[in-house]
Amino acid sequence: MSGVWVFDKNGVARLVTNPTRESFEQKEPPFPGTATAPGARPRLLVYLPENQVIRSYTELEQRLNQLGWSRYHNYQHPSLIQFHKSDNSSHLLSLPKSFANFKSFHFYDIVVKNRSFFEVREA
Repeated sequence: MSGVWVFDKNGVARLVTNPTRESFEQKEPPFPGTATAPGARPRLLVYLPENQVIRSYTELEQRLNQLGWSRYHNYQHPSLIQFHKSDNSSHLLSLPKSFANFKSFHFYDIVVKNRSFFEVREA
């Protein structure tokens, strides 16, 4: 474990690997759910045909519907929103119920399953 141990005002320590100035100054990511580590640059999901940054489920669901995805109601996992491509496909997107809880791997999952329509960019 290499890095720097940082203590917050409550005396709780956390290990910061690969420290940067921003990792010490920044407590919360500027865009909720987009930074994966302290000091990491936030990531944005971009719909390529219109160069549109996706900032809400409304925008995401609209774009996914245009690409043939539909919402899959799975009552066994109420904390997730799921989309499936079609009844004949095994493609399934499982995303957190709150858009603010999106992480980079959720963005990349969308990109991998829709390669020519979405891209992840640094903010």
